[in-house]
Amino acid sequence: MMLSSPSSAYRHRLKQATLSVPAQVTLLTSLCTLVVWTLYFSPYPPVHDALHQVRHSTAAVACH
Repeated sequence: MMLSSPSSAYRHRLKQATLSVPAQVTLLTSLCTLVVWTLYFSPYPPVHDALHQVRHSTAAVACH
């Protein structure tokens, strides 16, 4: 009988937690939120101008 090492058990639990569907959904939602937030509040003029009307039409985001 072979005993697993504590680090092996830890790696297995980490792999299960990382690849679980709730973890994937949370990571994807966080990434999408970060991208949208970055684009909405970008000081870079071409991005600001391209999203200007979108920002004004979104009730939760003020532009000026």
